[in-house]
Amino acid sequence: MYTTVNRGKRAITLDLNNEKGLNIFKKLCVNSDVVVQNYRPGVAKRLGIHYNDLIQINPKIIVLSISGFGQDGPYSKRGGYDYLVQAMGGIMSITGEEKGKPTKIGVGVSDIITGLYSSIAILSALRFKEVTGKGQHIDISLMDSQVSWLSYVAQSYLISGKIPDRIGNDHPSIVPYQTVKAKDGLMVLAIANDRQFKNFCEFADLSNLCKNSKFKNNSSRVKNRKELNKIIGKTILKKTITEWVQGLTKINVPCGPINNIEQVFNDPQVKSRKMKINMKHKKSKTGKINIIGSPMNFSVSKIKYKKTPPTLGEDTASFLKKFLKISVQEIKKLKDKGII
Repeated sequence: MYTTVNRGKRAITLDLNNEKGLNIFKKLCVNSDVVVQNYRPGVAKRLGIHYNDLIQINPKIIVLSISGFGQDGPYSKRGGYDYLVQAMGGIMSITGEEKGKPTKIGVGVSDIITGLYSSIAILSALRFKEVTGKGQHIDISLMDSQVSWLSYVAQSYLISGKIPDRIGNDHPSIVPYQTVKAKDGLMVLAIANDRQFKNFCEFADLSNLCKNSKFKNNSSRVKNRKELNKIIGKTILKKTITEWVQGLTKINVPCGPINNIEQVFNDPQVKSRKMKINMKHKKSKTGKINIIGSPMNFSVSKIKYKKTPPTLGEDTASFLKKFLKISVQEIKKLKDKGII
């Protein structure tokens, strides 16, 4: 997890419970644009690094506070973790098989989406500061982020009042848009419109199916989902995944294999997009480490992979020397006292 999110960063350590450590931190804040912290509400205030403390030394500073449930409300003092928030935030209730148990998503999506919202919020606050000269405090929680990520499923409930059910890998309002079983394993068929359904039927020797009033358009296919699934299920079993993918892709019918992680990084598209990069790393036995690449591609300001994820505190001395002009002797004293 540490390696996943720390490429390109410098790592320093400071004991904020120590007065000297706290003073160093505050000196760093004097010329900083943004401070991000993810303590439980109340901890930053106790440490003396709350937004109200930091604006005393830098009135234009932006402070972003990440917490499980937010800076206020009845749950604000609780600890928050991704798994817990996936449960309480509703995403588990709509994930899993229809008659199975609620299932968490395979990666910490609540953590990740909170980080993305935090990045967007910081960029917005920086732009606001550029225009107005004013900093501000930003309050973002895992719970709020997870609830917002319910997206159209939540919006459907808010409009209709109907609590959504789990439907496995099917789509609630598009059919066929689901997992299907081919001769040699599972794949995904993602037919999003009537034209694609017609093309699929012709390739699958089911031409009469798209003429049937039960399946002619998407709304009728949703109503007759179970009947259609039985027909498609028998048909898909007749060919291999490769045969279906090669044939359907040529006629613009979206489909694909369900790749494991090894297959993902061996996929020619993923390779072409450079989603796996190789960087030097002193802790690696080979001296190098494979890392996930950036999904952002800029036409001018190209992504540069300059710095491997640092070990904890490896940049403390160089960072303090550069930004606070602290001498080598003083850095040694701070290290001997456990302040850094």
